[in-house]
Amino acid sequence: DAYLPQRLLDKLMFIYNCVEMARVTGVPLSFLLSRGQSIKVMSQLLRKAKQKNLILPNLKEAGYEQGTFEGATVLEARTCFYEKPIATLDFESLYPSIMMAYNLCYFTVVNPEDARKLNLPPECVNKTPTGETFVRSNLQKEAKDPLERAVLDGRQLALKIYANSVYGFTGATVGQLPCLEISSSVTSYGRQMIEHTKRLVEDKFTVLGGYEHNAEVIYGDTDSVMVQFGVSSVDAAMKLGREAADYISSTFINPIKLEFEKVYYPYLLISKKRYAGLYWTNPQKFDKMETKGIETVRRDNCMLVKNMVTECLDKILMERDIPAAVQYVKNMISDLLRNRMDLSLLVITKALTKTRDIYKVKAAHVELADWMSKRDAATAPNVGDRVAYVIVKAETNAKAYERSEDPIFVLENNIPIDHKYYLENQISKPLMKIFEPILKNANKELFQESHMMSKNNYTPNIGIANTTRKRPYNNMQCVFNSDHTLCSQCKGREAELYCIIYMCFRSSVAELEELFGRVWTQCQECQGSLHQDVLCTSRDCPIFYRRKKVQNDMEQAKQQLDRWNF
Repeated sequence: DAYLPQRLLDKLMFIYNCVEMARVTGVPLSFLLSRGQSIKVMSQLLRKAKQKNLILPNLKEAGYEQGTFEGATVLEARTCFYEKPIATLDFESLYPSIMMAYNLCYFTVVNPEDARKLNLPPECVNKTPTGETFVRSNLQKEAKDPLERAVLDGRQLALKIYANSVYGFTGATVGQLPCLEISSSVTSYGRQMIEHTKRLVEDKFTVLGGYEHNAEVIYGDTDSVMVQFGVSSVDAAMKLGREAADYISSTFINPIKLEFEKVYYPYLLISKKRYAGLYWTNPQKFDKMETKGIETVRRDNCMLVKNMVTECLDKILMERDIPAAVQYVKNMISDLLRNRMDLSLLVITKALTKTRDIYKVKAAHVELADWMSKRDAATAPNVGDRVAYVIVKAETNAKAYERSEDPIFVLENNIPIDHKYYLENQISKPLMKIFEPILKNANKELFQESHMMSKNNYTPNIGIANTTRKRPYNNMQCVFNSDHTLCSQCKGREAELYCIIYMCFRSSVAELEELFGRVWTQCQECQGSLHQDVLCTSRDCPIFYRRKKVQNDMEQAKQQLDRWNF
């Protein structure tokens, strides 16, 4: 337990990164862990102010009166599944470049009255799209020595990325030194540049301009635009993307630069900030599949959602086989309704951030944590933990928070899962987002055909209602007499049935024992020893639930086998 964090610190170079960040920003190491970005910017401003013998004003209270400002532009997404290459043009460090190009700084901002008093000529000031006035860079003191200039240029380039924090610092109206003149001017220039880029691309790359197809900007977000040039090959899209980037960059002030970054092919555009595609930087082979805003990494969804979305995208984008993706979804839904799904795939985890009485509305994980503390305080989750739960069957009108249950308790007591909840509240929406741009009637094809008629062959345990919260589970009563191996109609057929049923149970026990051995060994290897019992109880691990499930199934199979051991 102590060695693993040390290995993580070395692998992530956490100590080195923190020390260098503290050295650059001038803050203690503890601030990097307990404070945000603003203190880093403020520390640098104080350092520079001291060098220039200046005092920073206290504008902490004034920030509340400055209001808000318009943010970045997000061009309307043309939702579609694009089977031709889409070139992506990105601005290199857009906001820092804007601040440098137009000299947007605390030292250069002037209000109109001060501009008149200083009698600044129009060519010496810069009016931003929001109407703010800044002194142009040609009036500022500049390094004359070539070596000094080269050093300053290198430092300027190194601090470009960090300047993004400065933009956020100036726009924080409740921060320590807000200056909305700077932040609003930055975003207004950014909006102009995105619109300018869109207009130039669609005006230049046309059939009338000598190109094979008319270019179309299908989406744009903050500092990038995505262009369909109409060509069929990745190599041709890359060439046109580089040409467009060079042409548009020539229209901007240095150091603002538009770069060709990548090609998406194929490309699934779902909506604003939601898309997926194969990422190409080399025309011979794609680098990876990239997704944004799609349920492939969210921890609040069950693992089944992530697996299904990822597999569907693999089949659609990599295999280019849409019918196979549709059939995969149908098969998974059928397995879910037939109770063939591994319970670990249905576990939902959410963070318990505060005590139950502070939450304004009832939530599934909060109510379960409270119930678990009453059932067994030693194993109940505490504030700060992530609570794992599944949704089980209950009375028809029961709320979701009344049906949440501990996965281990569900496994041990054979409680039925509410498959309808998972189908309607977990699976359907993410899949519809993916398939709606592709299929004409996605809802009918995915959720209204014969695979939805699958019967649930689940036989839950009985007699558990009293051990859980006061809600009636929809348990099915067993029609067999549990006190005897055979019913009255089968008495006298022991020899005949022995060969069939006993050998079947024996084979089942052998398979479960083999499976349990493999899972147990996997847990031992993860634990670091093949000679000790498995002590791990990590509820975030799918193997943990699989091990418990196989163990329970094996014990039940052995009990059935013992009943037939005449």
